[in-house]
Formats: sequence, structure tokens, C-alpha cells
Amino acid sequence: MPSRDFSLHGALDLGARQSAAKKQQERQAQGGGASAGAGGGQYVVDVTDQTFNTEVVERSQSVPVLVDFWAEWCGPCKQLGPILEKLATEAAGKWILAKVDIDANPQLAAYMQQMGVQGIPFVAAVVAGQLLPFLNGAAPEPQVRQAIDQLFEALRKEGILPDAPEGEQPAADTAEAPAADPVYQQAEEALQRGDLDGAKTAFEGVLAADPGDVQAKQGLALVELSLRVRSLDAEGAVQEAAAKPGDVQAQISAADVEMVSGRLEQAFERLLTAVRGTAGDDRDAARKHLLSLFELLPPDDPRVAKARRSLQSALF
Repeated sequence: MPSRDFSLHGALDLGARQSAAKKQQERQAQGGGASAGAGGGQYVVDVTDQTFNTEVVERSQSVPVLVDFWAEWCGPCKQLGPILEKLATEAAGKWILAKVDIDANPQLAAYMQQMGVQGIPFVAAVVAGQLLPFLNGAAPEPQVRQAIDQLFEALRKEGILPDAPEGEQPAADTAEAPAADPVYQQAEEALQRGDLDGAKTAFEGVLAADPGDVQAKQGLALVELSLRVRSLDAEGAVQEAAAKPGDVQAQISAADVEMVSGRLEQAFERLLTAVRGTAGDDRDAARKHLLSLFELLPPDDPRVAKARRSLQSALF
């Protein structure tokens, strides 16, 4: 997708945030919720009204902090949270993920609303005591990874962060489109205002003119996945698929949920199992949906290559 301008001009000064008026009880650690199974260790921290200044504002003077505002009842939060935790663990200290349960921390929830944030999941980037609104809503892992790479590259260009060491430069943005293309610009503007239908129409326009445009195919696949998952109860979809192993549509919905939560190989294997265990229209539906999920990743991604080989074996 087209790169975004993550300029820090006009960012909010967190140093001016008022201290908590009353001490709130810290949230007890839970096994479930958005942070379940994160394995992030010191790279993923739970933050409260009382610890925000220390864990986020002060820490951001030495290392960037991404703040994930979430709640237990928020389905998309449970999709985005594990992706952020995985990427934080991979970054190994180059940036820290701070998680804020807005139900347990009303002062931070109120502060988020003062920033004009309409809902969750919401992710802010905090660097050198400055807060930059970053992500609104859930997105597939490739899109989140790309956005984080673009953010830190923009911070380096502005001199906020040091240049990456040799051999650690951000990967090329495989989905970046020519800035001069007005249709790509329409897609980007639609995405920025949360208009998934408008972005879908724009990407379809690109493909109508050039059916082989790989970047537009990936952009359209991401938007279509987001549209499908938006109407799902993520946890319920996975439970239904477990209860109805022979229901291909249930398996398709569960695979979509797994894709947006970063469990790509699990989603691929779920649909491969459906292909192997069905026939006729059901088998064709599972096959076609699997092929559509391949469009979310670069053609040379090893996970796609492996799944394509498995699909060929299942079909023949």
C-alpha cells in the first residue's frame, strides 16, 4: 500500500499530561485476553494509570514505545494484540510494546478520548516524550509490519532515531505504489479515513486498467479480508469451526480470523484440510479462498510456496 507520512510535527507532548488524581488498583495479570500467549518477556509490558509516565513517557527517551489501547470485550483487539506482541518480540528491544486495558485504567481511557480517538484498538507511538497517533483498527500482520517499518524509517529521516545499522535497513515496501498515480492516492485517502469500501473500489479500478498489478492485488486482498473480518465475532468464528469441522464456510471464516491475527500457516493448513476432506462445490470454495489468501503475501514468500505445494498434492 502507499506509504504514509508519519511526521511528528504537531505531536502531543506527554510531559504535560496531568498526574493521576487518584490511585487506581492495578490490573491483575490474566492468562486470557489480548496478551495471552504473547511470550514477549521484557519487550511487552502492561501499563496502568500509575505506571504510564515511568513505563512509557520516561522510557521513550531511550527507546520508542508503541502503546496498544485495548479491552477484553474488543474482538479486533484480540486480533491485533498478538500481532503487535509477536513483532515486539522479533524487534528484541528496538522498540517496546506497552499495553493499556482501558477498562482497568479510566484515566488513560479518558486521555485517549481527549485525543479524539473514536474507538479501539488504537495504537500510539511515543518517542522522546512525544505521542504520535499511529494505528486505528485491526489489520493483517503484513500490513502492521509494513506500517511499523514506515514509521521508524520516517523517524530516522527526521533525525528522531539513529540510522539502522548496516544490514538492518527496513525491507523494501513490496506494496508501495507510485505516488503520482491518482487512483492509488484515492485508495490511500480512503484507507486513512477508514473507508474500506472506497479503498476496495479504488484498487479494483487499478486492476481494471492493469490486471497484473501485484501491488494493487495485495492491497485489494487486504481490504477484502478486513471487510470480511469486520462483520465476524472472532472468537465465535473459531469456536464454530471447531464444532463444525465439515462446514467449509465455517472453516473459511476461521481462516480469515487467523490471518488477521498473524497465524498465517494455521489459516493455510485449515483450508488445506478442508480441500482434502471435501468434494465438489465445497472443495472448490476452500481452494479458491486459499488462493485469495495467498494474494495477501508476496509471491516469493516461503509460506505461500509451501502451501501451494501442499495444495497441489491435495488436488492431485
